[in-house]
Amino acid sequence: MAAIFAVLGSIESSAFSTWLRESPSLLAFPLMLSLHAIGMGLAAGINGAIALRILGVAPGVPLGGMRPFLRVMWAGFWMNAASGVALLIAYPTKALTNPDFYLKLTFIALALVTVRALDRRVFRAPQALDAVPTPPGARVRRLAVASLTCWAGAIIAGRLLAYTYTQLLASWR
Repeated sequence: MAAIFAVLGSIESSAFSTWLRESPSLLAFPLMLSLHAIGMGLAAGINGAIALRILGVAPGVPLGGMRPFLRVMWAGFWMNAASGVALLIAYPTKALTNPDFYLKLTFIALALVTVRALDRRVFRAPQALDAVPTPPGARVRRLAVASLTCWAGAIIAGRLLAYTYTQLLASWR
């Protein structure tokens, strides 16, 4: 256990981690938090819109027309991943000793599996580009519900990270 805290302590004492955590610059921690929120809004928001459309909201909007938004969703996801790594470097002990962090990562992994499955079943299927939309099957609707559930779970677990940690820094042991 001491070796793990030594590694976490060395990450926390790196120049980048210290700058992110302690700099008064808006380009440090505030920028990373902002990028993380924007990326989350794009990734979870676009997935949410697609899932809600599959579940019957806005039936006049053809599903095939929503496929281009997946590129924006992936851009948001990668923005979120990069800013999330920066936030992890700023406070590795806070995150890596908190079960909520692993719950968040699990929800994100499951959400990505569902978005890939929805992409295959909805957007890459031959009928996806038909002018007359066909109602999605039960399996696709279950995937849409799973997608909404996973993204909501990831967001909630992520927000709980700010309030449920037991150790902020390795040096505070």
